Amino acid sequence: MINYTATYTDKYQLAMSQVYFLKGQKETKAVFDYFFRKLPFNAGYAIFAGLEDLLNTLDILKFDKDDLEYLQELGFHTDFISFLKEFRFSGNIYSSEEGDMVFPVRPVLQIEANIIEAQIIETLLLNILNFQTLIATKASRMRQASEKRGLIDFGLRRAQGPGGYYASRAAFIGGFDGTSNVRAGRDYGIPVSGTMAHSFVESYDDELTAFLHFAEVQPDDCVLVVDTYDTLKSGLPNAITVAKKMEEKGHRLNGIRLDSGDLAYLAKESRKRLDSAGLTYVRIAVSNQLDEYIIKSLLEQQAPIDVFGVGTSLVTGHPDSALDGVYKLSLANGKPRIKLSENLSKITLPHRKQVFRITDNDNMFIGADAVTMADEPDIDIMYHPLYPLKSLSISKFKKEPLLQKVMANGKRVIPHRSLPEIAKFSLNRLANLPEEYKRFDNPHIYKIGISKNLENERNRLIQEFKR
Repeated sequence: MINYTATYTDKYQLAMSQVYFLKGQKETKAVFDYFFRKLPFNAGYAIFAGLEDLLNTLDILKFDKDDLEYLQELGFHTDFISFLKEFRFSGNIYSSEEGDMVFPVRPVLQIEANIIEAQIIETLLLNILNFQTLIATKASRMRQASEKRGLIDFGLRRAQGPGGYYASRAAFIGGFDGTSNVRAGRDYGIPVSGTMAHSFVESYDDELTAFLHFAEVQPDDCVLVVDTYDTLKSGLPNAITVAKKMEEKGHRLNGIRLDSGDLAYLAKESRKRLDSAGLTYVRIAVSNQLDEYIIKSLLEQQAPIDVFGVGTSLVTGHPDSALDGVYKLSLANGKPRIKLSENLSKITLPHRKQVFRITDNDNMFIGADAVTMADEPDIDIMYHPLYPLKSLSISKFKKEPLLQKVMANGKRVIPHRSLPEIAKFSLNRLANLPEEYKRFDNPHIYKIGISKNLENERNRLIQEFKR
């Protein structure tokens, strides 16, 4: 994990916080909602990721000596800087479980803290959760496309700076099996995988010697890239020769990798020739600008591919590049707050809230989440947040509360979860989501509704602030 300090924020967070401090409002209690307005990739769901990293960061977040000296250079008030010396996050966090499916409009996470603490952590929170949720969602789509084939993250070299580190973590939550990223493997316990570069083959005078040397040094983890010169005339025959020599020494060639050309055709031809040589155990891995649509197409062509190595489109979240997650005030100084807009979809929901997942008796999701006031009793009907004449009766269904307290008074109150635990939970939750929400093309729209009480409160505030 990156060693964050509290200056990992935007200046306006500190500017607003300074005003709160100097005007005697530092003890003002506030509630902020984290949510997003649009699903990425035209998908039917998103995978929530980044919570563990956020909690671990908030646990140690502070302004260090260099931070405070820099804030002095920027002209912040001396008294405010002295106040920041003792800064620690001491608030409460209510959150969805990491790895769960999340949907637009409804709160994914709530912060309850004094207004300065809540403001200072906003940028950090958005940076961590938006990015990891985006990548976990992209990874999940690739997992859906690849079915049970292997998925390896190859994206570090194409990522936006250190983003590749967190992309490896998020990809694992979304269903990837491993990463080429050694640092992420070390820190997060992700299985690490790798083959060889074309430059390794090019550095030798002949391809066969390059393959032989590679196999001799790591006979138990040998994957040969076979398209440096000519896949079918050179690379594959040489790989078969090496595989036979490895068998003589009691080892097996793990696989070959195709990185260019017509991957479906080359995979089929390679499989035929490997099988004819008695090398049915040698796996075929492919790479080269893969995404969920290309993976889906390759398998529809019945390409006998065992492993997909995915880089650019995964770690950059192509084509969306960012999740539009926002952080909006819903309660301050004991009063509900609202953000108005000419665009109805951008009017926020006031108050502290709870979100319920509506399920049938077998715990299968029916395709609806209901947003209520935090202390509201059971509701029978949820209403469309924009079109109040649209409603859905939920009286006959089970209702699972999704926002659970994960941090109290600045200390986490849930046990640490390993990455495999989060990934397994995510996979199990996804299994409860009906197939129509997982479609690549025109997925069914997951319904988000609000309670009558919440609707009434929102409408009351709209009228109050429009007067």
